[in-house]
Amino acid sequence: MADTADTNAEIADLKRQVIELSGLSLATGVILTQLLQKIVSREMSPQNATTQIVNNAREAIEAFATENEVDPAMKSRAIEAVRQYEDQIRSVLPI
Repeated sequence: MADTADTNAEIADLKRQVIELSGLSLATGVILTQLLQKIVSREMSPQNATTQIVNNAREAIEAFATENEVDPAMKSRAIEAVRQYEDQIRSVLPI
Protein backbone atom coordinates (compact mmCIF):
# COMPACT_ATOMS: atom_id res chain seq x y z
CA MET A 1 0.00 0.00 0.00
CA ALA A 2 1.31 3.43 -0.92
CA ASP A 3 2.29 5.79 1.82
CA THR A 4 -0.35 8.51 2.21
CA ALA A 5 2.29 11.19 2.73
CA ASP A 6 4.06 10.18 -0.50
CA THR A 7 0.77 10.13 -2.38
CA ASN A 8 -0.22 13.54 -1.04
CA ALA A 9 3.20 14.94 -1.95
CA GLU A 10 2.88 13.55 -5.48
CA ILE A 11 -0.60 15.05 -5.84
CA ALA A 12 0.66 18.43 -4.60
CA ASP A 13 3.56 18.26 -7.07
CA LEU A 14 1.21 17.42 -9.94
CA LYS A 15 -1.10 20.31 -8.98
CA ARG A 16 1.89 22.67 -8.96
CA GLN A 17 2.94 21.41 -12.40
CA VAL A 18 -0.57 21.91 -13.77
CA ILE A 19 -0.61 25.47 -12.43
CA GLU A 20 2.79 26.19 -13.99
CA LEU A 21 1.75 24.71 -17.33
CA SER A 22 -1.52 26.64 -17.24
CA GLY A 23 0.37 29.88 -16.70
CA LEU A 24 2.76 29.05 -19.50
CA SER A 25 -0.15 28.16 -21.77
CA LEU A 26 -1.93 31.42 -20.97
CA ALA A 27 1.15 33.54 -21.68
CA THR A 28 1.85 31.64 -24.88
CA GLY A 29 -1.74 32.06 -26.03
CA VAL A 30 -1.75 35.79 -25.35
CA ILE A 31 1.53 36.36 -27.17
CA LEU A 32 0.52 34.14 -30.08
CA THR A 33 -2.81 35.93 -30.44
CA GLN A 34 -1.14 39.34 -30.43
CA LEU A 35 1.42 38.22 -33.01
CA LEU A 36 -1.25 36.75 -35.27
CA GLN A 37 -3.40 39.87 -34.94
CA LYS A 38 -0.43 42.01 -35.97
CA ILE A 39 0.47 39.75 -38.90
CA VAL A 40 -3.00 39.47 -40.37
CA SER A 41 -3.75 43.17 -39.89
CA ARG A 42 -0.92 43.92 -42.35
CA GLU A 43 -2.37 41.68 -45.04
CA MET A 44 -4.33 43.04 -47.99
CA SER A 45 -7.19 40.78 -46.95
CA PRO A 46 -6.90 40.20 -43.19
CA GLN A 47 -10.09 38.12 -43.00
CA ASN A 48 -8.81 35.76 -45.71
CA ALA A 49 -5.39 35.55 -44.07
CA THR A 50 -7.07 34.58 -40.80
CA THR A 51 -9.13 31.92 -42.55
CA GLN A 52 -6.02 30.47 -44.14
CA ILE A 53 -4.12 30.38 -40.83
CA VAL A 54 -6.89 28.66 -38.89
CA ASN A 55 -7.67 26.21 -41.69
CA ASN A 56 -3.99 25.26 -41.88
CA ALA A 57 -3.93 24.83 -38.10
CA ARG A 58 -6.99 22.57 -38.16
CA GLU A 59 -5.50 20.49 -40.98
CA ALA A 60 -2.21 20.17 -39.08
CA ILE A 61 -4.03 18.98 -35.95
CA GLU A 62 -6.02 16.44 -37.97
CA ALA A 63 -2.85 15.18 -39.68
CA PHE A 64 -0.95 14.94 -36.40
CA ALA A 65 -3.82 13.11 -34.73
CA THR A 66 -4.07 10.69 -37.65
CA GLU A 67 -0.34 9.89 -37.68
CA ASN A 68 0.00 9.58 -33.90
CA GLU A 69 -2.01 8.01 -31.15
CA VAL A 70 -3.65 11.14 -29.82
CA ASP A 71 -6.16 11.18 -26.99
CA PRO A 72 -9.50 12.33 -28.45
CA ALA A 73 -9.87 14.89 -25.65
CA MET A 74 -6.50 16.41 -26.59
CA LYS A 75 -7.49 16.66 -30.24
CA SER A 76 -10.85 18.15 -29.34
CA ARG A 77 -9.22 20.74 -27.07
CA ALA A 78 -6.70 21.64 -29.77
CA ILE A 79 -9.49 22.22 -32.30
CA GLU A 80 -11.38 24.30 -29.74
CA ALA A 81 -8.23 26.35 -29.07
CA VAL A 82 -7.92 27.10 -32.79
CA ARG A 83 -11.51 28.35 -32.75
CA GLN A 84 -10.73 30.53 -29.73
CA TYR A 85 -7.67 32.00 -31.46
CA GLU A 86 -9.74 32.63 -34.58
CA ASP A 87 -12.36 34.50 -32.55
CA GLN A 88 -9.69 36.56 -30.78
CA ILE A 89 -7.89 37.40 -34.02
CA ARG A 90 -11.06 38.36 -35.86
CA SER A 91 -12.24 40.50 -32.95
CA VAL A 92 -9.72 43.22 -33.86
CA LEU A 93 -9.96 43.03 -37.66
CA PRO A 94 -12.03 45.35 -39.81
CA ILE A 95 -15.11 43.72 -41.26
